[in-house]
Amino acid sequence: MPLGVVIRRRPGVTRWAKWHWQAVAVLPGAGPADWQVLRREGDAVEYHAATLPLTLWRTDTEAYLTGLAARVPAIGVVLRDTGAADRPLDVALVTASPYEAQDYQDGGDDIVELVPMPHGLVALIRDFCTAHHVEEAFVKRRRDRARIDRREDGKGDARIRQTSDVYRAPRRGLAS
Repeated sequence: MPLGVVIRRRPGVTRWAKWHWQAVAVLPGAGPADWQVLRREGDAVEYHAATLPLTLWRTDTEAYLTGLAARVPAIGVVLRDTGAADRPLDVALVTASPYEAQDYQDGGDDIVELVPMPHGLVALIRDFCTAHHVEEAFVKRRRDRARIDRREDGKGDARIRQTSDVYRAPRRGLAS
């Protein structure tokens, strides 16, 4: 499903940042856009910055259900700094997976904004999860029952014969 991304530009609050940019909404089913002005209120401007596809994967339904269980279900919008004055941000990705959004946050190179999901999009993702989610049983890993206390392998250097000096480094023969 195509999702349009709305980005708001407001005046910065410090002298170091002239503008504050923030993703504020998504538009499900939006057409193509390239930084079209949607609304102006004084110095604040909202742009329809881009339209990207929201791709849902059957293997990620657990992540989608986690996102839907949040107090406010959100779409992760990944923004990249371009350095250009007219288009300072590039919309790189939209995702319904909070795990994927967190992966981009951990990298530190991208700006990740969580935008509230519209109700229709929540219903679409919930229906997708209902149709494709397969509950996986938790399998606890068990230890093998091998006795490891009988022999000490790999302790020290094999070239040293004395067990009392296993941590001593071997020396070359002394010239007599």
